[in-house]
Amino acid sequence: MKVVVLGLDCCTPQLLFDKWRDLLPNIKHLMENGIWGEINSTIPAITVPAWMSMMTSKTPGELGFYGFRNRKNYSYDEMFFATSASVKVDTTWDILSRLQKKVIVVGVPPTYPVKPVNGCLLSCFLTPNTDSNFAYPADLKSEILNKFGDYIFDVVKFRTDDKDWLIEQIYKLAKNRFEIFEYLLKEKAWDFAMMVEMGVDRIHHGLWQYFDKEHPKYQPGSKYEHVIRDYYIYVDTKIGKILDLLDEETAVIIVSDHGAKRMEGGICFNDWLIQQGYLRLKAKPTQPTPFTNELVDWGKSRAWGSGGYYGRLFMNVRGREPNGVIDPKDYEKERDELIAKISTITDPNGKNIGCKAYKPEEIYPEVKGIAPDLIVYFGDLYWRSVGTVGNPTIWTFENDTGPDDANHAQQGVFILAEPGANKSIQAQNLDIIDVAPTVLDLMGLPVLADMRGQSVYQKLNLVPKSH
Repeated sequence: MKVVVLGLDCCTPQLLFDKWRDLLPNIKHLMENGIWGEINSTIPAITVPAWMSMMTSKTPGELGFYGFRNRKNYSYDEMFFATSASVKVDTTWDILSRLQKKVIVVGVPPTYPVKPVNGCLLSCFLTPNTDSNFAYPADLKSEILNKFGDYIFDVVKFRTDDKDWLIEQIYKLAKNRFEIFEYLLKEKAWDFAMMVEMGVDRIHHGLWQYFDKEHPKYQPGSKYEHVIRDYYIYVDTKIGKILDLLDEETAVIIVSDHGAKRMEGGICFNDWLIQQGYLRLKAKPTQPTPFTNELVDWGKSRAWGSGGYYGRLFMNVRGREPNGVIDPKDYEKERDELIAKISTITDPNGKNIGCKAYKPEEIYPEVKGIAPDLIVYFGDLYWRSVGTVGNPTIWTFENDTGPDDANHAQQGVFILAEPGANKSIQAQNLDIIDVAPTVLDLMGLPVLADMRGQSVYQKLNLVPKSH
């Protein structure tokens, strides 16, 4: 059996499965004739590493990267950006290429720089620009540019107040991505084809406040109230065009790397650590200031944090960091103290918001690279982590990286429709690491022993029609 995977970055169950299902005839048809349900993302629930966990069936700990930016060593400021070069294990398309199956891969993060496959690959939103080598084989680049005029990687400045411009760019991105994928499906030989559409993520971050009545910035009657709904409808029509191209031997999977939810505010992580006595600055800034190594009195600091959709906490350990102060024998005691204190963080009105900090070695079977000492979810991801220092309080309702309405949610979407299926099965307990084993199972291939997930069929005690 052939398999097509349509990745919708950040697509969220409460919108796709519940709120707008009846407006999405193509997706609804797949749900009515397939297996579907929420899918548990990685911790952290973020684009990189989630797509790679999905397509390798490995956890972030085994991949050795925990977001876009990762510690390069135990210095205070050297970081590396996760790229395809950071992926040291086989992806689904690597396995299939080795087995002489033909593959098409379009826009799956992180696939830049490009690596060889048995078929064709166009890289992801981490690609700098079209001057880069974004295609494999190399001559595919000129073929795509000649045919389509451009290969759009992303909406570069999606955190903007110019919402009309943003909407226009998101539609351009989706049109370009889907039409290129359609072209490759028609023109190239393939057994497995996958694309990821980033516009869903960008429209959530840019415009969530306009439809969600529970969003703190919601204002009724905005001209943008139905923008996200209309975009979901547009994506559904694009999916319909792809379904029209497929034969009776092709299974379809629609999946997201995580979901989305309203962002209620930000916790100024480093200001909180200062307040709690863990972080000492040489002099406290009088206004919000980017956190830098030079600001810190490291000889009197035990921990610091970074900003993002989730928080990363790093501890200043003697013999590990250059000016470490925590005695290694006190490391666990201090870390447990921090976990307990993080769990008591409240909103400005004193209500506990439900923060949780994870020890990497407790959530991953193996921890490679340099993981954060704690991975922190503020307020069940209704709050983001703000890394700046010098804020007037630990709470902020203005995002430090530009306007952003949504955070990520732990649950994404999964839909699988096999040819000839005519039954709807709502599945529970699906995990992002189950996708790669499911693809192999559908194609009649053995699931590799070192994959952490299970085929969805095995979980549900079902057998794919291809067997």
